[in-house]
Amino acid sequence: MERVVITGLGAITPIGNDAKSYWDNLLNGVSGADKITRFDTTKFKTDFACEIKNYDSLNYFDRKESRKLDRFNQYGLIASDEAIKDAGLIFDKLDTDRIGVIFSSGIGGFETIEHDIMEFSQNHFNPRFNPFFITKIIANSVAGYLSIKYGLHGVNTCTVTACSSSTNGLVQAFNYIKWGKADIIIAGGSEAPINQSAVGGFNAMKALSTNNENYKTASRPFDISRDGFVLGEGAGALVVESLQSALKRNAKIYAEIIGGGETADAYHITNTHPEGKGAYLAMKEALREGKIEPSELDYINAHATSTGPGDVSETKAIEKLFGENLGNINISGTKSMTGHLLGGTGAIEAIATCFSTQTDLIPPTINTKVIDGAISPELNLTLEKKIGKSVNFALSNNFGFGGHCAAVLFKKYNR
Repeated sequence: MERVVITGLGAITPIGNDAKSYWDNLLNGVSGADKITRFDTTKFKTDFACEIKNYDSLNYFDRKESRKLDRFNQYGLIASDEAIKDAGLIFDKLDTDRIGVIFSSGIGGFETIEHDIMEFSQNHFNPRFNPFFITKIIANSVAGYLSIKYGLHGVNTCTVTACSSSTNGLVQAFNYIKWGKADIIIAGGSEAPINQSAVGGFNAMKALSTNNENYKTASRPFDISRDGFVLGEGAGALVVESLQSALKRNAKIYAEIIGGGETADAYHITNTHPEGKGAYLAMKEALREGKIEPSELDYINAHATSTGPGDVSETKAIEKLFGENLGNINISGTKSMTGHLLGGTGAIEAIATCFSTQTDLIPPTINTKVIDGAISPELNLTLEKKIGKSVNFALSNNFGFGGHCAAVLFKKYNR
């Protein structure tokens, strides 16, 4: 089996429009929440979200190209281009038959779907659709665009598992490379769901926070007063590479992937298993594959969406798996800063976990003041301030509607 490493990172997020800015703002506990600017929220229960700041598509694409791309396409391409440059990939010097793309989205071109259907109805159902309507909305289009742009002929696919999409995709990229079926894979996820349909739909499910008066601190994982997640947008991309390929290129290495778990709650289409069954099994499998004991883990970047059942079930799974070692593991819920990027969330949180293993710094969980009594007081939730700590092994967890559960295990890179 090949060893698998991360050699490039790229991100565009509500708290930073590149990977380094995103990481710095995570460490500084910056909230990305603000009032929604995309549409009139007067009639909606929630009027805030974590939008990307100072974004102009024409800073990245020419006008003609921009019109062919949904916002989620744009974010995915921007993050991937950064990761590719960060990794120093020169495709003319590489075997592109062995380079692939696994790029995920939970929903795809949500903004385009809403816009074009509204226009269709307002124009008396006259079917004058944009010729790029289909390619703008399909979730796999970022993967396709990347392979075409760079001439990459290896595996090309898109994992769609709701909020665990890009974590599942990262585990699958790890598998392809460890099995020797690819040398390099661009893995990541993108989402652009801040629109009327998404806010209205999640409000109807009672999944979104409606704390409009305290929107900056509304995403408060584990807190007794949490009332739902805060919607976010953006993308993350990681260059996943065999160690042999990375050493041959003399590439910098952020971290090594040593294990992945993909499981199911098999319980409910939206609610998590009350005891975190799928989460427990995913983390357990990642550790088993990575050949480490629970006592060796240093850090967990938790799914921690700030929903009532979700936070409790994940912490129960952590408590069950790590038992007496709970106090030695730092946990942080970085969605307290970025909001929830749905299918893109696993990618940006994997980036944060890579940075933690590289820098020995752990970002905080912000906004959390009074821990829910259903959550073990033994958990170290890294509240309010970053900490410095040796991070040799770290997990990144993500779970999605449908009961999808995924965990990826990173290790500090040592030759």
